[in-house]
Amino acid sequence: MSDFTNGFWSVYVAGITLAGIFGCLLLLWFTSRKKVAPGTDNTTGHVWDEDLTEMNNPLPLWWVGLFILTIVFSLLYLVAYPGLGSYEGNLKWSTAGEYRKEVDTATKELEPLYAKFAARPVEELAGDPNAMAIGERLFMNNCAQCHGSDARGSKGFPNLADSDWLHGGTPAKIKETITKGRIGMMPPMAAAVGTPEDVKNVAHYVLSLSKAPHDSVRAQLGKAKFAACGACHGADGKGSQAVGAPNLTDDIWLHGWGEQAIVNMVNGGKTNQMPAQEGKLTEAQIHVLASYVWGLSNKGTAGAVAKQ
Repeated sequence: MSDFTNGFWSVYVAGITLAGIFGCLLLLWFTSRKKVAPGTDNTTGHVWDEDLTEMNNPLPLWWVGLFILTIVFSLLYLVAYPGLGSYEGNLKWSTAGEYRKEVDTATKELEPLYAKFAARPVEELAGDPNAMAIGERLFMNNCAQCHGSDARGSKGFPNLADSDWLHGGTPAKIKETITKGRIGMMPPMAAAVGTPEDVKNVAHYVLSLSKAPHDSVRAQLGKAKFAACGACHGADGKGSQAVGAPNLTDDIWLHGWGEQAIVNMVNGGKTNQMPAQEGKLTEAQIHVLASYVWGLSNKGTAGAVAKQ
């Protein structure tokens, strides 16, 4: 991939651009120097449909003037704006800069509204229909691509509408997750577990923890080998929110269910990442979004603070 991002391609694009402009200028210059030979009938000699003759008249001056103005304009444009490879232009204009300006303008306009929400606790804000309408829009624009429009996730993307939380579902933890993002990593554990048969036995033991269909003999053999996994998931398999290790005793399977899915996880490990939103959303927006997410799994208690 570095072959397409090194300095050569910037020079290449700039060279092609300038060659095209100066090529047009040379073409105009050569054609303007070509004169009609005296004593001829001022035609090119081409005739179509018996009587349509192609004349050899010089270009109109107004057309030549427009052509030259176009070339001059293109050169001035390339000096002022980006267009020559990685050259930014004297005005330093960019679509990213325009986007940031629009976002900053919108943020300033919405600051008074978000200021009212920021002063209220998450539990109370989750019961405010106006705040939740804004929270839903923030969720749709920034979170639904992975967690789904209903927040119930999919394979590899956690369900935010239940009570199963990898890192904790308190308002503070949700805000921390949205702000800083998360990197979830399970290293390949096959070497620590033992042979391929041991890995299969561990898979059946894991299935037994959640009372899923399993081979009881293999599960019994895999119990001792599960000790290699206990450092993160705990000796009882109930996981640890401190390290984001899933609870293996429930019936929630983030990356797939069954012997083969567990064997693949033990053999290959898994790395997942949720990007941090602190550079994209303001602190007040994160507060409203956290209130919306918290309310999804606490519908019975959302807004309870406001009623006390």
